[in-house]
Amino acid sequence: MGIAVPAEVESGEPRVGATPDTVRKLFALGATVRVASGAGLASGITDEDYAAAGATIAPSNAEALEGAAIVLKVRRPRADELSAYPYGALVLAIMDPYGQHEALAALAQANVSAFAMELMPRITRAQVMDVLSSQANLAGYRAVIDASAEFGRAFPMMMTAAGTVPAAKVFVMGAGVAGLQAIATARRLGAVVTATDVRPAAKEQVASLGAKFVAVEDEEFKQAETSAGYAKPMSAEYQAKQAA
Repeated sequence: MGIAVPAEVESGEPRVGATPDTVRKLFALGATVRVASGAGLASGITDEDYAAAGATIAPSNAEALEGAAIVLKVRRPRADELSAYPYGALVLAIMDPYGQHEALAALAQANVSAFAMELMPRITRAQVMDVLSSQANLAGYRAVIDASAEFGRAFPMMMTAAGTVPAAKVFVMGAGVAGLQAIATARRLGAVVTATDVRPAAKEQVASLGAKFVAVEDEEFKQAETSAGYAKPMSAEYQAKQAA
C-alpha cells in the first residue's frame, strides 16, 4: 500500500502529516511511504531523517501523491491541489468541514474519501488519534509563551539589591486541555496564576497545578457539567454574574 506525505501548502503552517517515527511504523507494516522533499523542514525534520526511517523522497507533491492509496496531511487539501490526488485515495487530515460547502464539494468531485481527524470519536481506543487534545495541549503552552513575549517583562518575582519586581499575574479563562497546560506553563515560568471554568471538576484540577480557582459557584455552576464531562451552555444571568 502506498502512503503519501505531501508538503503543506498553507502559508505559515509548520506541521507535517508524518514524522520519521510514524513512517518507521508504517514501513514496518509493509507500506511504502513517499514524502515530498522539504515537507518536514519547518518541523525540523530533514529529508535524510525520513529516508533513514524507510521513506522514499519525492521531488514534488505531485510525484509523492502519484498512485498513493492514503494521503497523510495536516490541513484539508485545497481545491487547486486536488488534481494531483489519485482517484479514490483516502485523505486523513484536519478537515475543518463546518460551513465549508465549496471545499467539501471539491473533495467529492475529486473522488477522494476524506476523513476529518478532529471528528474522531473521543473514546478510549481512539485516544492515540485524538488530534484535538494533542493540539490543544500545544496551544495552551504556546499561548503563554507568546503572551510572555508580548508582556515584555519577567514572569517570576525578581529580587536584587536594587529592589524587587513582583511576579506577573496570569488569568486563564477556561480550564480544559489547553487551559490546564497554560496554567502549568505560566506556573513554571514563575507567574501567580488564577483560572476560571464553569465546570465544578475543574476546580480541583486547577488547584492541583498550584493556581487559584475563581468562579461564581452558585446552583447553576453545580449543574454545569454534562455526563460526558463537557461544559453546558450557561444562562445570561450566570454570564452577567461571571462578568461582574
